[in-house]
Amino acid sequence: MRYPADKNLLPHINTPSELRTLPIERLPHLAQEVREYLIDCVSQSGGHLAAGLGAVELTIALHYTLNTPDDRVVWDVGHQCYAHKVLTGRREELKRIRQSDGPAGFPCRDESTFDAFGVGHSSTSISAALGMSLGARAAGSSRRSIAVIGDGGMTAGEAFEALNHAGGIEADLLVILNDNEMSISENVGALSNYLTRLLSAPLTGSLRRGARDVLRHVPPVHQLARRTEEHVKGMLAPGTLFEELGFNYFGPVDGHDLPGLIQVLQNLRDQPGPRLLHIVTRKGKGYAPAEKDPISYHGVGRFDPKHGLTKSASGSLSYTDVFSRWICRAAAEDSRVQAITPAMREGSGLNEFAEQFPARFFDVGIAEQHAITFAAGLACEGTKPVVAIYSTFLQRGYDQLIHDVALQRLPVIFAIDRAGIVGADGATHQGTYDISFLRCIPDMVIMAPSSAVECWRMLSTGLTHTGPSAIRYPRGKDNATKLPDDLEPIPVGKAVVKRSGESGTVVLAFGPLLAAAEAVADELDLTIVDMRFVKPLDTETIADIASCHHHIVTIEENVISGGAGSAVSEFLHREGVKNVSITHMGLPDRPIEHGERDELLATLGLDAQGLRQVVLREDNLD
Repeated sequence: MRYPADKNLLPHINTPSELRTLPIERLPHLAQEVREYLIDCVSQSGGHLAAGLGAVELTIALHYTLNTPDDRVVWDVGHQCYAHKVLTGRREELKRIRQSDGPAGFPCRDESTFDAFGVGHSSTSISAALGMSLGARAAGSSRRSIAVIGDGGMTAGEAFEALNHAGGIEADLLVILNDNEMSISENVGALSNYLTRLLSAPLTGSLRRGARDVLRHVPPVHQLARRTEEHVKGMLAPGTLFEELGFNYFGPVDGHDLPGLIQVLQNLRDQPGPRLLHIVTRKGKGYAPAEKDPISYHGVGRFDPKHGLTKSASGSLSYTDVFSRWICRAAAEDSRVQAITPAMREGSGLNEFAEQFPARFFDVGIAEQHAITFAAGLACEGTKPVVAIYSTFLQRGYDQLIHDVALQRLPVIFAIDRAGIVGADGATHQGTYDISFLRCIPDMVIMAPSSAVECWRMLSTGLTHTGPSAIRYPRGKDNATKLPDDLEPIPVGKAVVKRSGESGTVVLAFGPLLAAAEAVADELDLTIVDMRFVKPLDTETIADIASCHHHIVTIEENVISGGAGSAVSEFLHREGVKNVSITHMGLPDRPIEHGERDELLATLGLDAQGLRQVVLREDNLD
């Protein structure tokens, strides 16, 4: 198919097979169109921007040289995949990305056959692609497996576990390290690109393999040749580590040189064995504000592309803001306070802490397991470590949480951000399980603040506790504009009765959904209790409430199975309380997909209207 030189290409490209009809000299123009389209769409819908802009040429090159979707491409971290979605039949849908009627912000197997593997967290691509490679081998298939890992994904242990495995069994696997750190940009240039194209050529590869086969029969010479090659390559490129793991290393190459990138991929795609291609890209490429400040443009809300991001004029505080202010205050008053985060300094609100207390700030990279055990080690030496982590990422360090913290009763504070419904990031990022998986851990104190002020007080309470504690707070803002002037804790395990009603129904609220209960309390004459603590439960208050009410409603932003409501039922059952019915409101036993937070809560019946309907239905008042 011929495309006139003066015509836009993107409207005609709906699938990779159509992409592959383009002459190679037209691809840079297509890349520019894709980049402009991404900026336009994300500015209207919000989403991840900078990383995707940097991966445009790589996306085009992969689909141009491979036979996708038969060839498997695993994107990691998944927010690099926006250009991939544009080129695989979802161009128009991208305008609604992360909205309830649009595509997910990450690869999703249920969404497209081109999404080979769902990746919302990071560092899983090499393991998955290796499994696909060996699965194809077992099926007698010649399809290729490619893992694209970047944006910090190589800092996690799982990535190196997979590299070690793949290199040891000489699997047919291509790993592409998309390196968007500017610190190695000086390694990219004509000489480096030329050397990589030369090293990746089929003839060169066969000569290297043939030489190794011959020299292997002369061990001293073979060892000398191997070491000489490693040291020469070590001077030219940072590939020695990967070679030691059993991979043939190629790079670094310019990830924005589309013709050159295609040539390298064509050379590498059919070579046998484990190969690692190191490309260097610029995060935010093609949009000056994102190139200048890729951190701020990593994930964005709606914005005007002409003017870029602007600061919100709202005076209300987010829960992340509360944590940020609290930990700076706590560190100023206590030199033992330390902050640890797994690559979420900005998202967890630790920028100011890192500036004020650099010696006590530790960003360990995307390494949640290490972050938790590292915090345990700090606690052993009398410090007060605070692990700032998203609920969904805490799942990745569960074994360390049990063995290295809880079993040793170490005073590590877990500041769990994004607990409950997070919204647009979808099923991989919803913080829906933490109450359930924390509640079964001995000696763990679990707090659920209903307001910014309560969050501040509970964080202070964690400082006084002699064992592990967790404060789970949501994404979003509270109406509070003023925080406490001190670090006064609250009594552990004590609830607060916010309103006494006469209807016979009591609502036990865990966390910010207290606001939904208070919104209908007067209308339905409800008793409202801010439970505050999931563990230990205020069993004395629950027993008193059960003695004078006929219906208990528990409400929480966690799955119902094993959640806070389950803890209440377990207590009532142990005590033999039978004169009261109980209804649990929480998240259902299924993944919660993407959408606006308030919209999702309403759809799930976890807003004031949903609570009203439950009370009226259960009490037969309608």
